[in-house]
Amino acid sequence: MTSVCVPTRRAVVAGMIGAGASLAMPAARARAAAGPPPFGTIRHQFTLVRGARPVPPVAIPALAGGAIDLTAFKGRLVLVNFWATWCAACRTELPMLDRLAASGRGDLAVVAISTDRNRASVSPYVKGLKLRRLAIGFDPGGLVSRVDAAELDTPFALYGMPISFLIGVTGQVEGYMTGEADWLSAEAGALFDYYAGGATQ
Repeated sequence: MTSVCVPTRRAVVAGMIGAGASLAMPAARARAAAGPPPFGTIRHQFTLVRGARPVPPVAIPALAGGAIDLTAFKGRLVLVNFWATWCAACRTELPMLDRLAASGRGDLAVVAISTDRNRASVSPYVKGLKLRRLAIGFDPGGLVSRVDAAELDTPFALYGMPISFLIGVTGQVEGYMTGEADWLSAEAGALFDYYAGGATQ
């Protein structure tokens, strides 16, 4: 008499889990290979930075006193925005960044660094825009940013104004966006979610 091998319930469940994992892994690899979700405006797109070095440990003077060290946020995303009081687009974008900073997203820090040479003009400008949650720093002398970045060992090249750089959880710049952008949009949220998951370029 031929014996029939009947699979146990545990074997069936284990087989289903294994099959599901094998199907999910190629999909996850495909998503990683495809890169981050698109984010941009009519004029500008989020631009990837490949092979970027880690952000340097520089003490950036803060409006509230003390200093901002961008390396202190390792393990979190950091959106670093460079702006100036003379920049019309910055006036539109900064309140949006302030709302993003107040959104309660724990895996994201938002820092806005003024490139104004006259520090005295920054405080009344910030008060006029009612920016309350945004960390404001100063970099008039080019401590971390330069128009010609070749002269400075920095990942922050000022290709335009405003310009925002996204630092990933590993402490490296993942990409940048020139011009004002809707950082409160669903597309921006998807971009943050992608890099919060540890994705790198």
